[in-house]
Amino acid sequence: LAAMIDKINRERHEHIVTVEDPIEFVHVHKSCLVNQREVFSDTHSFAQSLKHVLRQDPDIVLIGEMRDLETIEASLVVAETGHLAFSTLHTNCAVQTINRIIDVFPPHQQAQVRAQLSLVLQAVISQQLIPRRDGRGRVLAAEVMIPNAAIRNLIREEKVHQIYSQMQVGQTKFGMQTMSQSLIALVQQNVITPEEAMGHATEIEEVRTMLGQPRLGRAAG
Repeated sequence: LAAMIDKINRERHEHIVTVEDPIEFVHVHKSCLVNQREVFSDTHSFAQSLKHVLRQDPDIVLIGEMRDLETIEASLVVAETGHLAFSTLHTNCAVQTINRIIDVFPPHQQAQVRAQLSLVLQAVISQQLIPRRDGRGRVLAAEVMIPNAAIRNLIREEKVHQIYSQMQVGQTKFGMQTMSQSLIALVQQNVITPEEAMGHATEIEEVRTMLGQPRLGRAAG
């Protein structure tokens, strides 16, 4: 997130407000005006800060972490009112991220949240740092989901489990990629080992097949 905010700070003329716990990267004003708030130092909570953040007339809002219903609800309002909002969740993939956002709400609110999310969601990026084959640190493997019309419809119609198949075929046209595709690309580039790819896969059988290995429970022929 810090890299994304820094890129915007260098290339655009915006007002950015961040709410973080703690502030890990201090942004100096470049092309943007950046106001950073720290939970417990400048505000009592993410949710409380977000209730007042729109009064500062921001263009972009960074929410360090969406930890609870109140924060997620306030973040959706920020996005619905036309602001670009960034945040993080402790999830492993795009599908899990969407489900986590929806499932935090009580059942009677979930249809409304699905409708909201289908309209405001711009991207979900999941990251893992994988040990390099040569032992020189780690390399990024990333899953990227960019909602197209089909994915927005699946979110709205409570068919989130079908999003993964849309991501599998959306690489060329929409710039999406699954974690499996990212891991396999790193193997093919000889950056990581097949064993590391398997160890970090979210869809193990898919990666096994892409590596040309027999599926579990089947004899090698």
